[in-house]
Amino acid sequence: MRLAVTLARIGNFIIALFAGVMIMTMCAYGGYSLWDSYMINQGAFLSGDLIKYKPTDTGDGEEAFYSLEELIAINSDTRGWLTIDGTHIDYPLVQGEDDMYYVNADVFKEFSLSGAIFLSCLNSPDFSDSYSLIYGHHMDNGGMFGDVMEFVDADYFEKHQTGTLYLPNRIYTIRIFACMEADGYDPLIYGPGKEYDLQALLDYLREDSTQYRDIGATDQDRIIGMSTCVDAVTNGRMIVFGRLEDQ
Repeated sequence: MRLAVTLARIGNFIIALFAGVMIMTMCAYGGYSLWDSYMINQGAFLSGDLIKYKPTDTGDGEEAFYSLEELIAINSDTRGWLTIDGTHIDYPLVQGEDDMYYVNADVFKEFSLSGAIFLSCLNSPDFSDSYSLIYGHHMDNGGMFGDVMEFVDADYFEKHQTGTLYLPNRIYTIRIFACMEADGYDPLIYGPGKEYDLQALLDYLREDSTQYRDIGATDQDRIIGMSTCVDAVTNGRMIVFGRLEDQ
């Protein structure tokens, strides 16, 4: 009888110990997950390490100050700097040999789950194509291209109409005119390059955009698309379109 009681106590102790270890493991994992999510979200915003490289337009035209050269010296994949007024979109712009590398690498080529803002590998690096496509992660806290989703709202779309694209040798004003939800395999949106039918894209946007304003865009213009994922749809994408205008 005593042996049975002793064995029962040992069994209870082992079960309690196992349960305690499991609870501690789950708490530790939960804490790590929260910390990891926080670090990913924080890493999606412009850091002090990057802000010093942001170009500053002094308003002197050709005398405008550029700091992109320093960033290009660090990473030759740097193509420019993209800013959309009144949003969190304010980042250096890179371009990889394919469209996968910068999905999980930052502008310093270090591993980052928030990735970088990058120009499609199908496009010319100097934005000379009639249509250039830019990618960025959709971060729930508004980092990277998280704010692209906000353009679905009519009021937000109306209030945020401009941006700036800084290149190593020139500055463009971005005139935002359309926002569209599309499939990630849509060939008209996701097939940029030199041989591109810009008029077909403009007609498509005029007819099917979620938000649209007529700025008189023609097939002689240069258009950029800023694409990010839609969480609720497997292949869903949200794209904001703008026209590049010489300052």
